[in-house]
Amino acid sequence: MSHKEFLTEAVRLATESVDEGWGGPFGAVITRDDEIVARGQNRVLLTGDPTAHAEVETIRKAVQRLNPEAPSISPEHQNESTLEYVPRPEGSPDPVPERARMLKGCSIYISGAPCPMCMSAIYWSRIDNVYYSCDLKATREIGFDDAFQYEDFQKPLDQRRIHVEQIHPELGAQAYETWSHKPDRHPY
Repeated sequence: MSHKEFLTEAVRLATESVDEGWGGPFGAVITRDDEIVARGQNRVLLTGDPTAHAEVETIRKAVQRLNPEAPSISPEHQNESTLEYVPRPEGSPDPVPERARMLKGCSIYISGAPCPMCMSAIYWSRIDNVYYSCDLKATREIGFDDAFQYEDFQKPLDQRRIHVEQIHPELGAQAYETWSHKPDRHPY
């Protein structure tokens, strides 16, 4: 299939989401080796879940499909799933020499430019390519404006719209200490 065919499917899913009243006009497909691995669409109105964006829904479905044994992936089977280790890319500032593969080798096609939450999920997923149809300006014009979030992230914590404050770092340090000393931890 071509880029246009993949994007056409993402737009079909977006239109279905609107027609069915499930959510906004956002659909996505994840591909690997020129085949669709997963499809998803915005389901915020259907579920009441503000994280049910097309990209997040599609990432979750791709992981489920690629990890048929999930959620019971045992440590001895981690390297048979998206948790398989891959080496750090050359020139990467990542301090860990290898991490879980996740969705490396996949591409995502989206009806509109990803919001900050979805873009973060794409980064964490290690998806290689992002292709979208409508840009942020077009998305803003239909009432979905994410620009303030991008702007807010650039501000110091004490100047953000949402109160953000570190409290009791010694408590969280306990969990961090446990992770740091776990001999068989699996970096992802």
